[in-house]
Amino acid sequence: MQAEPTKSLVGEEYEVEIGPVAHGGHCIARTAEGQVLFVRHTLPGERVVARVTEGEEGARFLRADAVQILEASKDRIEAPCPYAGPGRCGGCDWQHAKPGAQRRLKGEVIAEQLKRLAGLTPEEAGWDGTVLPAEGDKLPAGEVPQWRTRVQYAVDADGNAGLRRHRSHEVEPIDHCMIAAPGVSELGIEDRDWAGMAAVDAIAATGSQDRMVILEPRPGARLPLVELDRPVSVMRVDEKDGGIHRVHGRAFVRERADDRTYRVGSGGFWQVHPKAADTLVKAVMQGLLPRKGEMALDLYCGVGLFAGALADRLGEKGAVLGIESGKRAVEDARHNLADFPRVRIEQGKVESVLPRTGITEVDLIVLDPPRAGAGRKTVEHLASLGARRIAYVACDPAALARDLGYFRDGGYRVRTLRAFDLFPMTHHVECVAILEPVAKGS
Repeated sequence: MQAEPTKSLVGEEYEVEIGPVAHGGHCIARTAEGQVLFVRHTLPGERVVARVTEGEEGARFLRADAVQILEASKDRIEAPCPYAGPGRCGGCDWQHAKPGAQRRLKGEVIAEQLKRLAGLTPEEAGWDGTVLPAEGDKLPAGEVPQWRTRVQYAVDADGNAGLRRHRSHEVEPIDHCMIAAPGVSELGIEDRDWAGMAAVDAIAATGSQDRMVILEPRPGARLPLVELDRPVSVMRVDEKDGGIHRVHGRAFVRERADDRTYRVGSGGFWQVHPKAADTLVKAVMQGLLPRKGEMALDLYCGVGLFAGALADRLGEKGAVLGIESGKRAVEDARHNLADFPRVRIEQGKVESVLPRTGITEVDLIVLDPPRAGAGRKTVEHLASLGARRIAYVACDPAALARDLGYFRDGGYRVRTLRAFDLFPMTHHVECVAILEPVAKGS
């Protein structure tokens, strides 16, 4: 006998009480039958009608949108963005929450992940529980920081630029993104016809007037003549190898942080918030307190932001080894740090390159891994190097908490943790944890 097909619950509606916030931009609720709902567009303590967007009978959890607010939280506001809301743009998670409430929610997520995955209370992590706004971002409710210096526009079948809907390939056409930095908005991407393109990436450097667009054509489509409202470099994504090639202008933008200029090529990684690079360098250096002549590692080093800051403070007798997997980022890092003879940048994955270096001890370590974190094997290797301090920069609190647990197993404790709201209106948050060896006998 064939098993009965599982019934989809998409479109079903439930009246529910909303519980705590969860990692990912939603809150937790339960149906009368006890099934878990992850509900977007709501806030803890509210009573709402939740409409299921994903899931079936018997699933471990369902995803849903709050489509009717029956009892509102005092932290709720009218979303400033006309494209926010159920079934609309997926770029923001918390447009409907007051700015201070957004930071509290992010703090609750960090605390929950630390407790669940690392067994740490905020006090044990040296954290006061607050998430700090970036300089200039503390705005009244209803006002939105214009912080996103890189916007990835999707293009619909009619050539309209927009943003993807939540967990969907569907495009929400827009005429303006409220969180886009002025340097992106002034390009006028939304006003142009992008027929034949699948995506248009817009980048506005913070440290210069450099502007770049990266075009991703649909298979077989020709590139349009790009005429925007400001001078701009044009790159294209190669449909065969996925590489990024120069079409017109410079193949990089110039960014500035910690009183140095950094070349960032081909849409390579740079912090998206205009204040993020300086904020994070300051937090890392205050935590590490580098001393002249020390040896440091900068892992997942990108174009060399932390390596440059370290080299500057370690002096002529200090040394820095950076490791980065991206070929273009390594070229940029070597260019950016060419005036430091005792900085070396190696290309490859950290877990492969680090053991090959033969390094058995270092004084300081900075790691800024991708969203998945560093992982147990890499953390075990780092803990064996005896660094007096380690700075862990994390864009995902779950990965951070997992890795902090591995560091504890390797004899390190968290000295301080700081959290920064460098992605306002979204669920993302940046953390800097400073670790030190547990004193023998303690």
